[in-house]
Amino acid sequence: MTLHASKPATRILPPAPYAAALLGGWWLDRQVHALPLGGGAVTHALGWLLAGIGLALFIWTLWTFQRHRTTVNPYRGASELCMDGPFRFSRNPIYVGDWFIYAGVTLWLATAWPLAFAPLIWLLLRYGVIRHEEAHLDARFGDA
Repeated sequence: MTLHASKPATRILPPAPYAAALLGGWWLDRQVHALPLGGGAVTHALGWLLAGIGLALFIWTLWTFQRHRTTVNPYRGASELCMDGPFRFSRNPIYVGDWFIYAGVTLWLATAWPLAFAPLIWLLLRYGVIRHEEAHLDARFGDA
């Protein structure tokens, strides 16, 4: 893989695999009905909680990017390396937040079908997005 100092060579819009998997899981649930997942008040409350955590992490990350005056756009080059805020805990806090939202929506849908797509989502993000972002950051900022 070629290192790109100007911008990442991102191949996939990061939210797309999540959206496609949730849609596919919802469709499979309507066709097959074989993997129910709760569906009561507790399940829905937990879904709201998980999605809320994911959204809060997303907003915290956006705020951190804004403070550093760098981009959240996976197709643009970073102007500064963020290492504070949520980046103290994860190199990819938005994607961690996306997983919380994904789990929350899965609980709202009350079907386990979206979980069947989780390994595919991970592979698409890891090799279609994250490796390109990391190569860009390494080329641009080196050991920092």
